[in-house]
Amino acid sequence: MKTYQISPAELTFETIETILREGTKLVLSEQAKQRIRAGRKYLDEKLIEFQGPVYGINTGFGALYNHSISEKDLGRLQWNLMTSHACGAGEEVPADVVRIMLLLKIQGLSYGNSGVQLITVQRLIDFFNNGILPVVYKQGSLGASGDLAPLAHLCLPLIGEGEVVVGGKRQTSKSVLKKNGWKPIELQSKEGLALLNGTQFMSAWMVYSLMHAFHLASLADVVAAMSLEAYDGRPEPFDKSLHVIRPHQGQLDVAENFRNILKGSQLIKRKKEHVQDPYSFRCIPQVHGASRDAIHYAASVVLTEINSVTDNPTIFPEEDKILSGGNFHGQPLALAADFLAIALAELGNISERRTYLLISGQRGLPPFLVADPGLNSGFMIPQYTAASIVSQNKQYCTPASVDSIVSSNGQEDHVSMGANAATKLWQVTDNLQTILAIELMTAAQGLEFRRPQQSSPVVENFFTTFRKQVKFVETDRVMYEDIRTSREFLSLF
Repeated sequence: MKTYQISPAELTFETIETILREGTKLVLSEQAKQRIRAGRKYLDEKLIEFQGPVYGINTGFGALYNHSISEKDLGRLQWNLMTSHACGAGEEVPADVVRIMLLLKIQGLSYGNSGVQLITVQRLIDFFNNGILPVVYKQGSLGASGDLAPLAHLCLPLIGEGEVVVGGKRQTSKSVLKKNGWKPIELQSKEGLALLNGTQFMSAWMVYSLMHAFHLASLADVVAAMSLEAYDGRPEPFDKSLHVIRPHQGQLDVAENFRNILKGSQLIKRKKEHVQDPYSFRCIPQVHGASRDAIHYAASVVLTEINSVTDNPTIFPEEDKILSGGNFHGQPLALAADFLAIALAELGNISERRTYLLISGQRGLPPFLVADPGLNSGFMIPQYTAASIVSQNKQYCTPASVDSIVSSNGQEDHVSMGANAATKLWQVTDNLQTILAIELMTAAQGLEFRRPQQSSPVVENFFTTFRKQVKFVETDRVMYEDIRTSREFLSLF
């Protein structure tokens, strides 16, 4: 069984994807164990030495920060925090996102700046390794003080509260702890706050979306190249000379990608009757490229975040400090999530325009790409579906990060709304896959009308593999199954 050591070393997207795909088990490195122990030891000693109030450790929370808590009630304070903050609503978070949340919470606690017990972190690892996934809900986080409600649901099972899913079956946390011979964690001072403060809900959704976004951005080029060939498009917009004089990296990369994808094509080399193509073909490097640049920017923000300490207050044993600050504030993620959603929506926007052109009866293609149009509607309604989803994406792209709302009696007076930004980002990402699936169906249909001439080996191989799943449309048939199959096909690459 493969294992991954949790340590201060950088956690990457590739590592997370491998852990999820291969069922990798987590273990704490010795360095991480030492840091966690040192942080807890320092906090215990500091509480004996220092009798004054320390936020969230021996005080109430939020607007109740000025209420002192007696030493005998410090554990109960943390238990109360965990249970009272589990106020999530809406749909349940998918299993893979919960796995990422667990992984990111473990990573954040491993630096030793949170003051948790070693057993607390180890139990989160036990959950991950044994497929014990807490039931978490999508709604409830303001994105500061971190993702309080979702993280409360994530960590409730540590104390035997809440529910978990094991092997697809929903169970009480208490029964699962008993079955595994584990006692509920007795939370020590600050632990509940360390578990609930943080950005792991926002971060997990963004990691999940980015893993798909990298994949979909590459597929968008291949699908668009097939559309270009079906539309009898021109090669000049991808010439290197055009792009070196406006050298945005994404634009350069997409143009080069198209030159490689179309290498060896008969269709791209044949004489063209038209002088220019519409923007949805001619400006592919500029549009796809800008979206790629946005993806890489968002990825850089998220990469920093998932390798950070985001709870509060934060302890620094080596510097003898306990600092109350705002590292839980999700503003960096909220802005990046909104930007990324717009970038992915644009990949879908331009894709639907190419689909529309392919069915419009231009350049020798039959209207709606079917024989006997009128009797047959052909690809008329798949374009409707794509247009509907594109419109929905535009609505999802209303930025969440420009919003804020006062909470906790005015103490928490500016919040990021990063959780809303991150969850609607996933809706845009998932929608993009459907839009590209519809373009792929349409492009493959159109390419068949260019026979016997061939496209490039890359496009033809992609086409042939696709045709094993979705057949040519001779006359009208039920097409929702083709859309679903096309979506699933794109997941294979």
